[in-house]
Amino acid sequence: MVKKMLAGLGGAIALNLLHEIIRKNFNNVPHINELGEEALQKATESTSLEISDPDKLYRATLAGDIVSNAIYYGTTATNHNFTSGLAAGIGAIVLPQKMGLNDQPVAENNQKKIMTVGYYLFGALVTKFIYDKIK
Repeated sequence: MVKKMLAGLGGAIALNLLHEIIRKNFNNVPHINELGEEALQKATESTSLEISDPDKLYRATLAGDIVSNAIYYGTTATNHNFTSGLAAGIGAIVLPQKMGLNDQPVAENNQKKIMTVGYYLFGALVTKFIYDKIK
C-alpha cells in the first residue's frame, strides 16, 4: 500500500506541476485552482475557519488537491491507469455545476474540457508508471 500511495503522490504532483506551468504561461486553459478555491470556500462557509488571504487560499487548495489526488490515484490508477484518469477528468468537468460550483474555469469551452481531462489522464499515467517501476 505504501508503494501505491507514493506512486499516487508522484502522479498528483505531476498533475499539479503540469497544470501550474500551463496555467501561468498560456491563455484559454483550465484553471482547476479556481474551482478548488471556490469549493474550499464553500466548504468552510459554515465553520469558524475563514481563509480570506488569496495566497493562503491558493496554498490550502493546492495542498488539498495534492493530497486528494494522491489518495485517488494511489487507490485507482495503480491498477486502472487510463480509466481512473478519464473518470477523474470527466468528473472534474461534469460535477462542479451539480455541486453548485462555477464550472467555467474547467468547462467554459471544448479546449478547456479536453485539457482538463488530459491533465487527469496524465496524472494517472504518471502514477501507473511510477508504481510499475517501484513495485
